[in-house]
Amino acid sequence: MTSQVSSPAEQADEASEALVGGQRAPQSATAGNGEKEIRRLDRVIIRFAGDSGDGMQLTGDRFTSETASFGNDLSTLPNFPAEIRAPAGTLPGVSSFQLHFADHDILTPGDAPNVLVAMNPAALKANIADVPRGADIIVNTDEFTKRPMAKVGYATSPLEDGSLEAYQVHPVPLTTLTIEALKEFGLSRKEAERSKNMFALGLLSWMYHRPTENTEKFLRAKFAKKPQIAEANVAAFRAGWNFGETTEDFAVSYEVAPATHAFPTGTYRNISGNLALSYGLIAAGRQADLPLYLGSYPITPASDILHELSRHKNFGVRTFQAEDEIAGIGAALGAAFGGSLAVTTTSGPGVALKSETIGLAVSLELPLLIIDIQRGGPSTGLPTKTEQADLLQAMYGRNGEAPVPIVAPKTPADCFDAALDAARIALTYRTPVFLLSDGYLANGSEPWRIPEVDELPDLRVQFTQGPNHELADGTEVFWPYKRDPQTLARPWAVPGTPGLEHRIGGIEKQDGTGNISYDPANHDFMVRIRQAKVDGIEVPDLEVDDPAGAKTLVLGWGSTYGPITAAVRRLRAAGQPIAQAHLRHLNPFPRNLGEVLKRYDKVVVPEMNLGQLAMLIRAKYLVDAHSYTQVNGMPFQAEQLATALQEAIDG
Repeated sequence: MTSQVSSPAEQADEASEALVGGQRAPQSATAGNGEKEIRRLDRVIIRFAGDSGDGMQLTGDRFTSETASFGNDLSTLPNFPAEIRAPAGTLPGVSSFQLHFADHDILTPGDAPNVLVAMNPAALKANIADVPRGADIIVNTDEFTKRPMAKVGYATSPLEDGSLEAYQVHPVPLTTLTIEALKEFGLSRKEAERSKNMFALGLLSWMYHRPTENTEKFLRAKFAKKPQIAEANVAAFRAGWNFGETTEDFAVSYEVAPATHAFPTGTYRNISGNLALSYGLIAAGRQADLPLYLGSYPITPASDILHELSRHKNFGVRTFQAEDEIAGIGAALGAAFGGSLAVTTTSGPGVALKSETIGLAVSLELPLLIIDIQRGGPSTGLPTKTEQADLLQAMYGRNGEAPVPIVAPKTPADCFDAALDAARIALTYRTPVFLLSDGYLANGSEPWRIPEVDELPDLRVQFTQGPNHELADGTEVFWPYKRDPQTLARPWAVPGTPGLEHRIGGIEKQDGTGNISYDPANHDFMVRIRQAKVDGIEVPDLEVDDPAGAKTLVLGWGSTYGPITAAVRRLRAAGQPIAQAHLRHLNPFPRNLGEVLKRYDKVVVPEMNLGQLAMLIRAKYLVDAHSYTQVNGMPFQAEQLATALQEAIDG
């Protein structure tokens, strides 16, 4: 958890800017040697696309890391096929990585790429519909032969038939140039071809003046056991840079200044949602002074949390990869009984399998974090695509009355704070807690200010050490279900503590004693007290961003924060008053939510499902909340949302 990137304000001075209609206009300058023009931009959206074996995720990740170290604000959208290895050169096998970086605060990976790097015909065909007219397209001409084009339905070459006339097309024989650059290494043609993604990375690094030193260090570290391959990749990377410097096809390079005013002073690093969540869990364990236990079964897109936590045994983390989802949560619940901060990670299909044990955790009233990285469903659905459709499952997906608190992060970096918040609730109120992230947050990344340890909450808990109840005859005993009058939490007694032996199990407990009880009145009481405990959880009031006294409120939750905020900014810039609020706590809702909703004539709820939060809002507060939904496996676009919100204002 050490820093990788220092504060953007310390990196470089912001480049001079011109203002045109409230937007920064590109500026031009001549390079010192007078050979090539340099244009200054305020933001750029780049998409790398190729076959799933072309290394597009690695290429995008390296470009992102260098962009973060330079001090730009950024947001990323990795997009890859669900198949482990789809047929090469086919549309289902296309993998892409989109990066939006800027000299100012940004919130989304961007609606449409300014630059598309297409490694083969499939990559071009799968992505061309997203590319606006006039954008740059860099294509690997070596792959535009008859067979690869026929695989994706090109009867003629799009590079020659005029279909790309609306774009700035840069034909580059990436494969040939890479093989030529690596001749001295004695690699086979197949081995040399694998480095063409590094050639492309070098070219784009030249075009946008990205740092290169760390990428070369990364390549040498990644292939440390194969030094020849390491040096070949470095050579391909340098060859791509040099190609950009010398070729006449790229007469212009671009500069995007560091975002010196976008961040508070501090030490920053680039972080993905799953990595931030992992660090948040580790921090929670340390702040609670408890061992952290993860019982998990691998599932996309949650597996990276298991991988990351397994690296941190030095922080008191124990990871258990179980044989299935049920065993994973069963082990985690056992660890909670034993006094650990217990976690289980999964996605929607795994939540379904874990539901009975979640109900058991509700009955036992033990702290347990259920991390659900949502993906497209139902069933196996779209394993590598994003969705927000598990809200009602988290809220109600158990037999009986089994209320569970729900927390949802809004950005990749916010996953760190959300993990701490979920742990606070679980430990304070002795309850399982859902944390609903999703594939967009999990795989996306942004700059994150590394907090100081003294900024983190104190999560320490007191285990019960002795009797807590006196019988009528004066005997002191331990009652496992005697409740804290403020939180309604029951005591947490670690097994083996002398005199604190007590029963646990799934059959209803008697209030106080914890004995098995079939008494109707007792069951009614226990059901209501568990609900009251969740209802009484302390959560902050909902904050509303409403600078102009708007009549329309847009209410979101989870990963819709970025697109919603970007859309709201666009509307306000056009003179339209609109209010925005975003929910982190979905059960219980903030206490002032009802009062907030009643202040507005219209409430619009954008969600990546068919209207689950809107249904809860309508049912609980009798507010005519309007849904705006999509379930296509991709996040909302800002322009799309801005149009929908404008229609709501006008309607």
